[in-house]
Amino acid sequence: MIILVMGVSGSGKTTIGQLLAASLHWEFQDADSFHSPENIAKMQHNIPLTDADRMPWLQNLQTAIAQWLQENKNVVMACSALKASYRQFLLLDGDRIKLVYLNGSFELIQQRLQTRQNHFMTEKLLNSQFDALEEPDNALYVDVSQTPEKIVDFLKTRFE
Repeated sequence: MIILVMGVSGSGKTTIGQLLAASLHWEFQDADSFHSPENIAKMQHNIPLTDADRMPWLQNLQTAIAQWLQENKNVVMACSALKASYRQFLLLDGDRIKLVYLNGSFELIQQRLQTRQNHFMTEKLLNSQFDALEEPDNALYVDVSQTPEKIVDFLKTRFE
């Protein structure tokens, strides 16, 4: 099974994904590691990515997901997956890929990004993230104002 933990930058995808993967004894993957150096450089310079910028990244993710499914791996992946078209591209098997949406207010997530260090995605791109966000209709919604431990405890009851 693959659990795709999605949301805007700063919603806690990596933190929740890593904690959930560790608690389930599953592999963790961060979709950010699939970005090209060019995409990372754009984001570091506060340039929002276009759909054309994202397409090679989405193709790399789709290839990895197909391989994990073929190998019957259990993986938790943190991935923004902001647009419905991106999720359709990545959700190759509705029975074996589950979507978790980390939902939070702009103000809360902005506060988190202001305190985050050493990440290429800056607070200045948050507006573009919310502008691009198309909330999913096929996901488990999770309120990110809760502690990471409470969120993971809740998710574990859904996926164990």
